[in-house]
Amino acid sequence: MEENNAPPSSLANLYYGGQAVMEGVMIRGPQHMAVAVRHPKGHIVVHAEKLSGVYTGRLRRVPLIRGVIVLWETLALGMRALAYSSRVALEEENEKGEQEPFPEKAFWGTIVLAMVFVVGLFFAGPILLANLLEHVGWHRAAIVAVETAIRLGAFVGYIVAIGFMPDIRRVFQYHGAEHMTIHAYENGRMLVPDQVREFPKEHQRCGTSFLLVVIVVAMVTFFAFDVLVDEGFALRVASRVFLIPVIAAVSYEILRFGTRFRRFALVRAMFVPNILLQGLTTKKPDDDQIEVAIASFEAVLDVSGIPRPRPQETARAL
Repeated sequence: MEENNAPPSSLANLYYGGQAVMEGVMIRGPQHMAVAVRHPKGHIVVHAEKLSGVYTGRLRRVPLIRGVIVLWETLALGMRALAYSSRVALEEENEKGEQEPFPEKAFWGTIVLAMVFVVGLFFAGPILLANLLEHVGWHRAAIVAVETAIRLGAFVGYIVAIGFMPDIRRVFQYHGAEHMTIHAYENGRMLVPDQVREFPKEHQRCGTSFLLVVIVVAMVTFFAFDVLVDEGFALRVASRVFLIPVIAAVSYEILRFGTRFRRFALVRAMFVPNILLQGLTTKKPDDDQIEVAIASFEAVLDVSGIPRPRPQETARAL
């Protein structure tokens, strides 16, 4: 999930981000979020709300700490948006015919289960497999390298596998629509399908990029930990779990560095693998999907009191 942590008073420096959900898109602004979903009857249903607490507090502007907050925010806001989009897509309404508001507490258990799955599959699991090599005398550096390869393979393999599911493929199309809409806004273009379609479906601040950076930083971190603190297998397994916040914090700062200095060719080259990986998680959207992404983005602008791009505004170079 791309994110925004610029102060609201500096509109020129605002970074918008979001996530694709079931038949829709969630956009997150500096102090608000919005979800737009294509209803089964064809119209677009939009919900916007003001964020507070950890989502907008001062900690989101503190280096290193903000990376951990963004990781949590990706899970928490993403689950809330997904729950809302699922209800709209399944046409679940209350007795008055209105869509229910976001639940605040109903999905904590789901979030915990998702975190356990991620930790088990991408952190603890690979070390359990790689540790088998220790019994045949492999060097610690080689074991960490194998562990990283297993983790990366599991990550890419998982994305490829779910990409064959028709429903997930549509989510990936909405993911592309989200990126293209953000590109259009950042380049001063009108938020209409014809202009949004001109932009790439990949975006440097994408959450997929964040996860890839996490895997690379994890390799370096785990190697350093295993060399400096070689206290047995149990402690190494524990380190893969308890060092996640540190890895997320460092990874996020690296991603921000890439965004801030992307005008330099060397920096862009460093992030080429991130863009390539998004070829798996984004697909070209159709106009209906782009319209949903635009509706979500415009809802955030409207509720934030930020003017929409005007026709006379010219595009800036990517």
